This record gives sequence, C-alpha cells and structure tokens, in this order.
Amino acid sequence: MRHLVHTAKLNRNCGHRKAMLVNLACSLIEHESIQTTTIRAKELRRFVERLITMAKAGGDHKRRLAYAKLKINTPSEFAQTKKLVLKKLFDELGPRFADRPGGYTRIIHMPARRGDSAPMCLIQLLNEPVKAKAKKEEAPKAEAEAPKAEEAKAE
Repeated sequence: MRHLVHTAKLNRNCGHRKAMLVNLACSLIEHESIQTTTIRAKELRRFVERLITMAKAGGDHKRRLAYAKLKINTPSEFAQTKKLVLKKLFDELGPRFADRPGGYTRIIHMPARRGDSAPMCLIQLLNEPVKAKAKKEEAPKAEAEAPKAEEAKAE
C-alpha cells in the first residue's frame, strides 16, 4: 500500500532521484524555463516551490537549509554554479515572488517526444506580479441609490 507516499519514483533509486531533482531545480532556477517530461516536471514543481518559499522568508537559517537541499557541499566543479543558483534564488526570485502566496511555476504541455512518445512539457517560472483583486466599489453604488430614494420620498 502507498499510504502517505506523495513522491513519484521515476524509475530511479533514492539517490539518483534526489540528484536528478536537484540538477533539474538548478537548471530551472538558472534558465527560468526548461523542457522535460510531465511527471518529472510535476515532481520538480514541488521541489522548486519549497525552495522559493524559503527564499521569500530570507535569513541565514533558510539560506543554510536551501544550501543543504541543493547539496552544494558536494565536492565537485558544479558546486560553483550551484552557489550562483543559490544567490539568484535569494537575491532575485525571493523578492520577485514576495507578494505571491504560492504557485511560482507554470507547466505547459507540449507534443510527445519523438523517440519514445513520452509526454513532454515546458516548466517555467512566472514573471508577472500578482494581480490585486478588485474590491467592489460600494461608495459609488450607495451614491447612485441615494438619489433614487430621494425621488421616491418626493413623490
């Protein structure tokens, strides 16, 4: 039974899956748009949105948590690019999405991959700010109703 299991296995073992998600997240943050399979994109969305929420909160503690999530402490030549990704995450993306309560990514479905017919999609970070909900203007309505009430009293 799969009770309380929310992650897709993606036909990989645990370490390979985590490394793949970290690499996809770094690519998405760096380029702000990548093309991948639909199932990977849906898993990546969960991972990246949690990172952006950490970046919105800011502070040293959240930065260290994101540092650990992105596995920057691994000894490799890619650690330098991951540090740039972390810097972009906290300096650009956190303030950009400060007013947005969630939903920082968009998934656009594309035609199937030619070789194996895998369902493909484009996942990208949103650029537009949150649109403020238009409040109903009750003052003009009250003013419009006031003359009608006065006319009714006059008759």
